[in-house]
Amino acid sequence: MNPVSSPSSPVIVTGGASGIGLASAKALAAVGRPVALWDIDGDGAAAAAGSIAQTHGIAAIGIGIDLRDLDGIAPALAATRQAMGAPGGVVHAAGIVDTDSIDGMTAQSWDSGIAIHLRALAFVTQAIRVDLASQPGSAIVAIASINATLGNGINPIYSAAKGGILSLVRSLADRLAMDGIRINAVSPGQILTPMMRPAVDALPDGYFERRILLGRIGEPEEVARVVRFLLSDEASYVTASEIVVDGGNISSQRG
Repeated sequence: MNPVSSPSSPVIVTGGASGIGLASAKALAAVGRPVALWDIDGDGAAAAAGSIAQTHGIAAIGIGIDLRDLDGIAPALAATRQAMGAPGGVVHAAGIVDTDSIDGMTAQSWDSGIAIHLRALAFVTQAIRVDLASQPGSAIVAIASINATLGNGINPIYSAAKGGILSLVRSLADRLAMDGIRINAVSPGQILTPMMRPAVDALPDGYFERRILLGRIGEPEEVARVVRFLLSDEASYVTASEIVVDGGNISSQRG
């Protein structure tokens, strides 16, 4: 039996200038998929896109966008289409994390976190649905978190938003299937990204590792390979699913 071919259409990666977003863009570029890096750090996105294009010989662009502003989606999508045609995939990796627990939570921090993680997924999907429907094998991957399941007292906004992503993915999957579009969630555990680095540096050595069955913190590339799989035709019968990439954290009974 011949291997299943994979799409070659462009992929939009939100939060593409760093962390899991950047690792996902690189993983996709490595198999020949053009990538549009959407990030609030427009200069960082442009620099990352330039490096990806040079390394992998594919089209890559960086676009500055604040996903809290829904009016920015249409021009970012127009710029993407102009540069590389209709996109056939989305990775929603943009995010921020709150660390003030419920005591420091404000209406502004709540609205900001929910807007970036959860609301943006819905409205980016709405804006791009026609493009995806025109591309065979189109798919969306939303980055959730094990905190959607475990809960974490230090970041209630992040945890709530990630839990919302899991529910939203299941809802969108029902509608998008009518257009031949798949959508799934990936829930990373402790991954060494710029967002996590301050916590790793501040806490004692082994603080996170002691609970993880594999005994180490994960790398962004290990999540990116799962993202790439879900965007490929190898995952052609996978939709409305959550794949946990946590080294065995959720299932751990280690203290």
